[in-house]
Amino acid sequence: MNLFANIGPDELVRKTADDVISIIKQDKDIQAGDTNKIYKLAEEKILPNFDFERISRLVLGKAWRTATDDQKTQFKYEFKNLLLRTYAVALSKYKDQKIEYKPLRMKPTDEIVTVKTEIIQSGAQPIDVDYALAKQDNSWLVIDIIIEGVSLVTNYRSQFASEIKRNGMDSLIKELANKNKTNNN
Repeated sequence: MNLFANIGPDELVRKTADDVISIIKQDKDIQAGDTNKIYKLAEEKILPNFDFERISRLVLGKAWRTATDDQKTQFKYEFKNLLLRTYAVALSKYKDQKIEYKPLRMKPTDEIVTVKTEIIQSGAQPIDVDYALAKQDNSWLVIDIIIEGVSLVTNYRSQFASEIKRNGMDSLIKELANKNKTNNN
């Protein structure tokens, strides 16, 4: 469930980022690398703003259509955990970077928009991070993240497609589950 229903896509991205950064700045345990707290922060503040059903369909492409309901459920669970770990690692590396929000270009009828941001870090080049969001009922949900021009969906789609082609859907799910277990210990 989206934490910020009835707000625009740019405001959703800004509010989520501001909330997360505020918590990181106030929580000494998170700053010290407390992985449980970092995971909890990502799970509670970031992941509810993602459309995992749609992302899973996009990532699996045609494999989604041939997957069983059980495989779809297992994949969504493991893929969500993979993204949770990815966000937790990114949050654990937060060191006072600033986020610059680019003006949103959208028409009132747009169902999919891109919110463009730039991560400003001292002593390094800025990093372009764009969020593709889709309108669902009265909410906007993230369906892709594009970092320096590289789409998370496209990147995972190519990785997962080759694994599915080589060893099948069950093998991909097992591989994700093993990675998630290994990295949660």
